[in-house]
Amino acid sequence: MKTIPVALPLLGQAEADAASRTILSGWVTQGPRVAEFEADFARYTGAAHACAVANCTVALHYALLAVGVRPGDTVITVSHSFIATANAVRACGAEPVFADIDPATLNMDPDELARILAEDYAPGPDGLYYRDVARLARGESPLVHFCGESGRAGRLGAVLAVHQVGVPADMGRILPLCRAAGVPVVEDAACAIGSEVRLGETFERIGRPHGDVACFSFHPRKVITTGDGGMITTNDPGHDRRFRLLRQHGMSVSDAARHAAGGLVFEDYLITGHNGRMTDIQAAVGIEQLKRLPGIVARRRDIAEAYAAALGDVPGLTLPAEPPYARVNQQSYVVRLDDPARQEPVMRALKDQGVATRRGIMCAHLEPPYIDAWRGHGLEKSRLARDTGVILPLYPTMDAADVDRVAASLRRAMEAA
Repeated sequence: MKTIPVALPLLGQAEADAASRTILSGWVTQGPRVAEFEADFARYTGAAHACAVANCTVALHYALLAVGVRPGDTVITVSHSFIATANAVRACGAEPVFADIDPATLNMDPDELARILAEDYAPGPDGLYYRDVARLARGESPLVHFCGESGRAGRLGAVLAVHQVGVPADMGRILPLCRAAGVPVVEDAACAIGSEVRLGETFERIGRPHGDVACFSFHPRKVITTGDGGMITTNDPGHDRRFRLLRQHGMSVSDAARHAAGGLVFEDYLITGHNGRMTDIQAAVGIEQLKRLPGIVARRRDIAEAYAAALGDVPGLTLPAEPPYARVNQQSYVVRLDDPARQEPVMRALKDQGVATRRGIMCAHLEPPYIDAWRGHGLEKSRLARDTGVILPLYPTMDAADVDRVAASLRRAMEAA
């Protein structure tokens, strides 16, 4: 009996040929294929600029730096996300303030964001400041280095909105709150390439962006892949310039530009940067993957509809529903159980039947680097989503028999648990 995996990237001869051509060209690091991929991606999302980087964690770090997050700041985000979201905040020397989620979307609850802005922050010398910095300044928090320095710690540097499992956050409500507070918005769109959000009367692709910056992942678990890799989109040329400096050690001219100049070019190092580059081999694969994206998203949506039809009458099971303001790429299909005690037995029963699963999205506030500040401070909806969620297999090469087998296996597992 073959195991049905949770995810499987759709890669084929086109990607193999593109990678091979790039290898044989002799230019394998960041170069012309990266520039082509960036242009294609910007065109697809509708953004003015797209900058390719090594992965989405790098993208989030650079995005937060670009919008002005500084050491000692806080950033409002969700705990209910892969830990890279919170870690990117700490990479800036800042500390996450976690908002609870709307269980229907698994994303930041706009009402919770409004409450935090109104109750947990107060006006300070240059923005809003967190009222209880001492509570956050524990363990590995960078804020431990700023305690006692009045006016330096706790400033709200950004709101980091996650589009979890490809479901867009409610940007129509989040953006006005942030604009009223004068706070920049970064979108963690790691899972959301191909999803759309409605603002006003029209649907627009995630990544336009709707905040100041959006960040994407090309990990194999995502909708398209380059093996690993990330992309940052923005409409601000200053932000884009900063991303390009950050990803190449602050170098004033790229290797590709220096090579194209033909003459003698000496570079300067304008800022403290990093090595956050994507290779041309990865970008060549990404160019071909982007061509497949509309078909991949359409197939994923078809599979999600098939699951809904097959599982809609299973007692104790809540299926994901597309919010009215969104069109979802179905990066993952997360079902919710009626009792956390059933999660492990159901997952074990599925494994025994050859169906791979993952538990609900992790919660950063329950992990060792963050738990000291958040023990006993709510976020119960986030915890419950983790403890009742089961991620089912969903990938574009699944056929009807695979879907039927997963559905039948889950039905049996629910009856037994």
